Amino acid sequence: MSKLKNCILNKDTSCTPVWFMRQAGRYLPEFRKIRSQNKDFIKLCLNSNLSSEISLQPLDRFNLDAAIIFSDILMVPYSLGQDVKFKKNKGPILSEFNLNVFLNNNKINFTKKLNSVYEAIKKTRERLDKKKSLIAFVGAPWTLAIYMLGLKMNKNEISFNKLNSKKKELEIIINKISEYLCIHLENQINAGADVVQIFDSWAGLIPNENLYEYCYIPNQRIVELCKRKKIPVICFPRGIKENYKNFAEIVMPDCLNLDYQIDPIWAKENLKNFCLQGGMDPKILFKEENEIFHEVDKYLTIFQDKPYIFNLGHGLLPETNPDILKKVIERVINFK
Repeated sequence: MSKLKNCILNKDTSCTPVWFMRQAGRYLPEFRKIRSQNKDFIKLCLNSNLSSEISLQPLDRFNLDAAIIFSDILMVPYSLGQDVKFKKNKGPILSEFNLNVFLNNNKINFTKKLNSVYEAIKKTRERLDKKKSLIAFVGAPWTLAIYMLGLKMNKNEISFNKLNSKKKELEIIINKISEYLCIHLENQINAGADVVQIFDSWAGLIPNENLYEYCYIPNQRIVELCKRKKIPVICFPRGIKENYKNFAEIVMPDCLNLDYQIDPIWAKENLKNFCLQGGMDPKILFKEENEIFHEVDKYLTIFQDKPYIFNLGHGLLPETNPDILKKVIERVINFK
């Protein structure tokens, strides 16, 4: 069993596994080289050879405990008939949502469109050290619906007028897309992934009174699938603050990824029965080395007697220095 799985499932505290969200990505010169030759991001995600190569790039450099498959949460709306384009400095842009097109999908076509992702997982698993985990992931239904319905106004705001006018569609998307996410995860698990992470990146934008229907229940449905498949599952309901406690008690994931707004001491006291992951602000990695190590040691000390996976409170940023990251990983591994 990998260190990561042992920590999550058996609550092992003898060591601290380490991996990073977005560890396969823009901060690595070897990734930037591939990306410069592959301008279409969706096509790159569907190139099983390159996707596998990119997934393994960080493990060629660093002593990490897991690979995460190089893909994107928006591969799911793409495979359900929505155009997805990635524009520099603007992020993803999706074509107008069409309910009829969305409802006119089926499991066979959906799986066929994403077959290259599953091939990439198979190839990565074959080349990956048996002691390392391979992480599959999905975006949670609410987070995907935000993109699909074009509800985002800017980085931290959604249009509530638009949300209220599309409530009926939102409910249909959340229910239906949950089914497709379960199919997508099952296919990824069958291809060789042995850990799952669910990203609810925009959970923090949900009004408190809607958290149960838009966040807790949709995440719970996916978590239950993972438990049936006996695959450890990590949830990341970013931005919900003290509602992490309610989320944990209702959804019951095996592990919770903390965002950097969460006080680690509060997390230790309030999320006692759960394996915890991450929490540190990715921007800390831009500071002086002594400041970085101070923050790393803070998290490691607070969670010393608890099942804890070192990661961040968000994905690695493009400006991250790989040499600094290597030192952080060594710090985690050698921490006493």
